[in-house]
Amino acid sequence: MARNLRLFRLLFALFVCASLTHAQAPSQPAAATITLGQSVVPLYGPWKFTIGDSPVDPRTGKPLWAEPGFDDASWESLDLTPVPGQTDPWTGDPRWVKGWRARGHADYWGWAWYRLSVSVTAQSTEGMAIDGPTDSSDSWQMFANGQLLGSFGKFGRHGELQRIYAARPLMFPVPPAGPVKNGAVSETLAFRVWMGPGSLANPASGGMNYAPLLVAKSAMQAQSRLDWQEALLSRADEAAYTVIFLLLALLAASLFLFDRSDPVYLWIAGTLLISPVGYVLHLICASADWLDIRSRDILADLLSDPLQAGGWVMVWWVWFQLRRPAWIPRVTALLTVAYAASLTMQNVIANDGAAIQPWLHTWLSSASAWSSMLTRLAFILVLAQIVTTAIREQGKEGWLALPVVVAMAVELLAPAFGVEVLGRWHGMNILIWDLTDPFLVLVLSILMLRRLLLSLERQRQMALDVKQAQEVQQVILPQQRMQFPGLVIESEYRPAREVGGDFFQIIPNEKYCSLLIVAGDVTGKGLKAGMLVALLVGAIRSTTDWTHDPLTVLQALNRRLLGRGDSQATCLALRIDADGSATLANAGHIAPYLNGVPMQMEGALPLGIIDTAEFSVMRFKLNERDKLILMSDGIAEATDANGALFGFERVRELLRASRTAAEVAAAAQTFGQEDDISVITVARAAATEPALA
Repeated sequence: MARNLRLFRLLFALFVCASLTHAQAPSQPAAATITLGQSVVPLYGPWKFTIGDSPVDPRTGKPLWAEPGFDDASWESLDLTPVPGQTDPWTGDPRWVKGWRARGHADYWGWAWYRLSVSVTAQSTEGMAIDGPTDSSDSWQMFANGQLLGSFGKFGRHGELQRIYAARPLMFPVPPAGPVKNGAVSETLAFRVWMGPGSLANPASGGMNYAPLLVAKSAMQAQSRLDWQEALLSRADEAAYTVIFLLLALLAASLFLFDRSDPVYLWIAGTLLISPVGYVLHLICASADWLDIRSRDILADLLSDPLQAGGWVMVWWVWFQLRRPAWIPRVTALLTVAYAASLTMQNVIANDGAAIQPWLHTWLSSASAWSSMLTRLAFILVLAQIVTTAIREQGKEGWLALPVVVAMAVELLAPAFGVEVLGRWHGMNILIWDLTDPFLVLVLSILMLRRLLLSLERQRQMALDVKQAQEVQQVILPQQRMQFPGLVIESEYRPAREVGGDFFQIIPNEKYCSLLIVAGDVTGKGLKAGMLVALLVGAIRSTTDWTHDPLTVLQALNRRLLGRGDSQATCLALRIDADGSATLANAGHIAPYLNGVPMQMEGALPLGIIDTAEFSVMRFKLNERDKLILMSDGIAEATDANGALFGFERVRELLRASRTAAEVAAAAQTFGQEDDISVITVARAAATEPALA
């Protein structure tokens, strides 16, 4: 009875559970059907591998080792599965594996083959592609079931290698292999790989360093985009350095606009433009087939490292404004050429060394390596000479540049002694220029900013000096209107710059009741011309203390200018006596206009050319109501926007209207002032008219 009771309870419990399950089923959503598959599969292998190149089928012209039926059982096995803790020394990528040099073929360069047979389920045969390998030494061709799908590098018609390109993402669709058998198709993949002798410098080179990927059709686009994103990110530091150097070059060139007297900014801008050439060439080579590796290396050898080294030497030579030792620019040019030649020779030997006899190859390799190292050392010695001279002559300025020069020396010496790699960080090699380049950028920016501030301070001081010179010039010029019996005298002076090169003095002689006017125009403009004006005005004042003879005054001024380089001046001296008698001596200046007509005078040399110069002298009478106008060549040489000169014809038309000095100057200035303008009018009043002040 107890057994039957337990059985009944069990049946009842099962009935209740079934009823509850049935009652709750409609409230639950239908389950989704999910099939997990492999859209991207790395082809680790093990691959069959052998060195050497395949014989060619004489009937088809295709390599026999690419055929599916070829027996590769005697080949060695090579697994491309990543080793834990082993990463790409340049990028830190954990998918990286060592090449054949680290797998028993350390000294081999040339052709080698990889083969792998894979079985792909029918579900994945809708379409697939082979991605990569993303990095290999140095070029390859890929075959699927004996059919050439694509290549990395440029190959000739018969499979000969013509160009090698930098590693970048490549994806090749794989055509269907045939009918599906037992739910799968078989694919025989083969890679024909070439490694040149130049790659022997890398102990982990040789063939594939990354396993190719088998990619489903649905994932091809996404995988290709991911590959290019990784490739671009791996070059992000080079792109960043390129942008930084270009911005610094633009900054240096713009600083030259603030201080055109300092050519060092142009040297810095030019050298900074050269600095990222290597990065730009790498980016171009890694992005498209426009540039192969050999051309890239030759261009870098000719345009990047040598010009950069020579450019920085000249930057510091100009920076410190050195004149000694005078041989440094010439030696720098020779070292630049020698450095480019040694690097180019190394490149040619590394890429074309197979065609050279072994003994000659060894000798040339050693010679080019030693030449490159000695050239780098010579650059360091020249830099040391420049800094030593700068420290000895300029002290603090030389010491401030020392850290930059030391960093540059480290960059030059590191490759020569094989110490480019400082260490590893997160699986990546830390190179010497990963530290020196940012340091150079930082310190150079600080030094340029400091130099600019000093330059601005000098310009501010120069502007103050010019302002003071302008004030002094205004003091030494006569008043616009002067008092003298029987004469009305007006003057107008409008310099083209803050400080002008025109000058004039109006000096009365009360003892003899005469008036002396000396007017002229010195060569040049600006502060130099203003200082020369001050010299001449002082000479005029000192000379007129003992004589008012116009010819004697010009001779004294001529002696004062002799022996002062290119310091020259046109000048005239005019003495007017109380009765209107006038004596005029001229040294190359524009002849005065009497009543609107130019006076006829013989030509003469300007002041300051020769000691025995003869100046033209004439005497005339200034009658009542006559008007004499003295002017500088700034009137006739005024130029409008179209390049037309004001000219002497316009001057005559202007003077016929009996204009004032201010009106004449204003007319020329409005037309288009190019030079200093000075005008002096002397009118003799009628006897019945009072003298004007």
